[in-house]
Amino acid sequence: MKISDPHLHLFDLVKGEYQWLKPEHPPFWSDKSKINRDFSELDLTVFEQFELSSFVHIEAGFNNEHPSQEVEWLEKTVTKPFKSIATINLLLEPEEFKSQISELKLYSSVAGVRHILDENAVAILNSANCLCNLSYLESQNLIFELQTNLFDTLVVDGITKSLSSLPLGNLKVVINHAGFPPADHNQNEDEWANWLAGIKRLSTFSNVSIKCSGWEMSNRNYTLAAIELKIKSVINVFGIERIMMASNFPLCTFSKSYAEYWQDIVLVLNNLNIPQAHQQKLLYDNAVAFYFK
Repeated sequence: MKISDPHLHLFDLVKGEYQWLKPEHPPFWSDKSKINRDFSELDLTVFEQFELSSFVHIEAGFNNEHPSQEVEWLEKTVTKPFKSIATINLLLEPEEFKSQISELKLYSSVAGVRHILDENAVAILNSANCLCNLSYLESQNLIFELQTNLFDTLVVDGITKSLSSLPLGNLKVVINHAGFPPADHNQNEDEWANWLAGIKRLSTFSNVSIKCSGWEMSNRNYTLAAIELKIKSVINVFGIERIMMASNFPLCTFSKSYAEYWQDIVLVLNNLNIPQAHQQKLLYDNAVAFYFK
């Protein structure tokens, strides 16, 4: 079973800043110290029945002011086939934004950028600079990694408005962490309904794909039944072709090892009676087609 992991992070605490990993900075997770150490590709071990053939490195706060520094470090360090998603600030003045993008495009691994929207999503999306900069990303054929809570209807309104306003209508967008579905759909029925409505709205844009990962972000002790329901819901909305299974390593290790994580994902896909050919798309083909071609 080939895997191309489209969402993971590597750390070098000596070379990078990683302000968010420091105990005095948010997020204030009680177990954050568990991942406050170096992680390299040597830590990406999987069971023998799997082959991790490639991955996509998502920016991890190496240096938010100079995005290319993280990419340069990766390209000097990583030996396995990979692509990188650099950090970017969508609120930069357009000329500064273009300058940073031009610098990033000098690196062969760069496939796109991410600005974590989260609780600031509405304000960012309503900025004139944001729309201008997203338009430039579109013109450069770069991917935008969309990370925010899709159970917030105002956020989904802002995203759909922005996507509808882009001149070409083909900015490649990928939703991170399945848009953060609620940990328990029974205890958060309204949020679950809003999340489901949110991903349905975004799925109407043919240029939007989605990655399933980050379950540990809302519940360290998530069950396979819980993620089975979420993955089933995403498949029902997006179909097979625009979905990618991902890990969010090393954050997935808050709950289980990297190898155990992938074993569980395959178990869930089997429980959902996903045919082998479709499993290979979800685990490998779709990620390779989206990021590497």
